[in-house]
Amino acid sequence: MILLSKWLTHARTLTSLPSSSLEHYFTNFTTDISGIELPNKFTYPFDYKPHALSELACNEVKQFLETQTTIDHNFGLRPNQSGQIIGKMFGVLVTQKPTGEIGYLAAFSGKVAGSNHHAHFVPPVFDGLTEGSFVNVGMTELTNINNQLEQLKKDSSTEGKEAVSKLIEHRTKHCNDILNGIIDSYHFLNSAKQSRGLREIFDEKVGKNPPGGAGECALPKLLQYAFIHDLKPIAMAEFWWGKSPKGKFMEHGAYYPACRDKCQPILEHMLGGIDY
Repeated sequence: MILLSKWLTHARTLTSLPSSSLEHYFTNFTTDISGIELPNKFTYPFDYKPHALSELACNEVKQFLETQTTIDHNFGLRPNQSGQIIGKMFGVLVTQKPTGEIGYLAAFSGKVAGSNHHAHFVPPVFDGLTEGSFVNVGMTELTNINNQLEQLKKDSSTEGKEAVSKLIEHRTKHCNDILNGIIDSYHFLNSAKQSRGLREIFDEKVGKNPPGGAGECALPKLLQYAFIHDLKPIAMAEFWWGKSPKGKFMEHGAYYPACRDKCQPILEHMLGGIDY
């Protein structure tokens, strides 16, 4: 259950219902960028100093986050806000349309306010939260199994204990089936639009199954959306927004590299053919 539970046009025109249309996610800079030179190569995601365009894009996203009132998520920055405090990693991808127009895409890692979808932020690579999805159906069944277990545990007889043991085995298999279904639902493109599955990528790169949450980080979302819509990646940056999580020190508003354990194998495929 713990593993399963692991498993946002421009800010001024933000709406609550996103669309997959490019116009809803490709954002034009509000600042004049005509005097800024494009980088010679794409940002190395794991160790970088943000390019000037990436910094401008991040600043615009930060300004939106500071002033927005449509996303009810407690980042731990506003006093007396209800809900669990959860800081988040956000990312920007500076991109170029085939017409030569420069703009950027924005994304967040995981979910914000319990949802994969918020206008201005690109959609996930795979959305297990859609109504009727095998993930939602499976989680409903998991709740039923847990409720049954609570009732069976009240029976201390030999038959009761055997029933509990069998139901626990069934729950374990059920959870594994959902997790495997999630893994097999993730497929990632590169600039040549070659698609590879998450399991295949990790098996080849590290020789094991992907960790929980692989594919949900900001940069894979951004690159996937860019490749689908024929946008050329120019530069990237990721920053932490909110209170630092327990056991880690994450500075609010600071830039961070892409994570290696979940993202490096995926990004090595997605950035294949791109000089970075």
